[in-house]
Amino acid sequence: MDESAEHVWDECLEIIRDNVRRQSYKTWFEPLTAQSLAEEEGVKKLTIQLPSRFYYEWLEEHYFSLLRKTVTRVLGPNGRLVYDVVIEQDDPDGPDEGASMELPARRPDEETPSAASDSPNQSSPAQQEPHTPPEDDSGLPDASPSDAPDRPEAPSPSPSSDPSETQRSPAQRSDAAEESSAPPVQNPFAIPGIQDANIDSQLNESYTFERFIEGDCNELARSAAWSIAQEPGGTSFNPYLIYGGVGLGKTHLIQAVGNYVTSHFPDKTALYVSSERFTTEFVQSIQQNRINEFSMFYRQVDVLIVDDVQFFSGKEKTQEEFFHIFNALHQAGKQIVLSADRPPRDIEGIEERLLSRFQWGLSADVQPPGFDTRVEILERKAADDGIDLSSDVIEFIAHNVKSNIRELEGALIRLLAHSTLHQRDLDLALAKEVLHDLMEEKQPSLTIEDIQRIVCEYLNIDEERVRGKTRKREVVRARQIAMYFCKRLTQNSLKTIGLHFGGRDHSTVIHANNTVEDRMDDNDQFQNTVEEIERKIELRSR
Repeated sequence: MDESAEHVWDECLEIIRDNVRRQSYKTWFEPLTAQSLAEEEGVKKLTIQLPSRFYYEWLEEHYFSLLRKTVTRVLGPNGRLVYDVVIEQDDPDGPDEGASMELPARRPDEETPSAASDSPNQSSPAQQEPHTPPEDDSGLPDASPSDAPDRPEAPSPSPSSDPSETQRSPAQRSDAAEESSAPPVQNPFAIPGIQDANIDSQLNESYTFERFIEGDCNELARSAAWSIAQEPGGTSFNPYLIYGGVGLGKTHLIQAVGNYVTSHFPDKTALYVSSERFTTEFVQSIQQNRINEFSMFYRQVDVLIVDDVQFFSGKEKTQEEFFHIFNALHQAGKQIVLSADRPPRDIEGIEERLLSRFQWGLSADVQPPGFDTRVEILERKAADDGIDLSSDVIEFIAHNVKSNIRELEGALIRLLAHSTLHQRDLDLALAKEVLHDLMEEKQPSLTIEDIQRIVCEYLNIDEERVRGKTRKREVVRARQIAMYFCKRLTQNSLKTIGLHFGGRDHSTVIHANNTVEDRMDDNDQFQNTVEEIERKIELRSR
């Protein structure tokens, strides 16, 4: 090795050491070695060897300005830095044996040099790809010790990905060399001839905003998710964490964000990953000595969606790696979307520094859906499956399955299966027979207040007016029908019933009952109204 080159590089390192954090220096600069120092046509070129292409990408993206200023200070205004990047033997695009490729570190305003002029010792022309990096001398924030492995390898998009899907063919690399005069590539993960990432988003295409049923139970969560999808990384909702019980639509909503971004922002990448998969890939990266590749892969994503983060509990190494990835994405303005089964403050076994970051942006909860929302969900599911269901069957299921959306859909599927296998009509009788074991525990006996509420809802009358003194026809009719059902369906005395209707006596209740029965005999429309109200009461009381 040329001793003068080593001496010059040591001087450069002294300057660099004073301008970056100690951990960043140990991670990104200590592994570098000087190769040669040459002067050509008045230009002094210092060549340093990088352990892998990963180092090339990171240095050019984060330390270009610092390196340029340092080399200029040590070698003078005509100083240049050239990278000699080691190609690993197992690189599918590299030569059969270990080799190197030299890449110039250039100023943005310099004319693109040819491969021959800047790389006199390159292995082959196809390996020489010039790159003009953006000016950014920011250091690596909170670098993890795992960022400096004993043996760095060439990057791949994921431990579980096929490397052949993320590397360009020789012909593509030749095309990239011919276009070297094109504008600088700003994305360090799409450097021509170095790496062209192709990320599988892992999203379920059926989870979209259009298919998400909005209600009072999830209004805030849905509205915030929609705002994020419109401007990923550009709102104050970063990170965005949705929490709630199982089967309430959290996964649907966070994936809807990813699906919207991928369809409306083709230049952005979105990735959905469960906490279990993240942990598994992290463990595999340790076993295969590919932690840098794992970290690099997740740091390039524009919208990272992690489901069920509560399962990071107790996994200290996984939490540490996710902490650094979280920091890198957040500081780069990338969007982070998370879900959990409880509020962040209630998750045990998670480091405090990570929990505090979960609460940086917005946390929104989702609650069990109300009756109207449950009806909409069942109607949507029935329409999707081509099932013709009457409103009384839908309302029966909605009234009695209240815990979560999965149980609602499961009840509908079970009902359809019984109808198909036993060739029976999808009616209320079948629903009561098939779904009896899915119903919630029996509610208290029907009360006078329950009947008043159901009758008034159906007839669109204020409950207080029924219990008041008014004698308007529509109010009197509602009052009489309610008294009629209270006498028939409850065990209360006539006196007690009268007291619940504004302190009326038992004779008023008897008169109301007789009036309703007589009108039902004489008026078919009135009879239909009473029967429909009775059906509503039956549905709610099972």
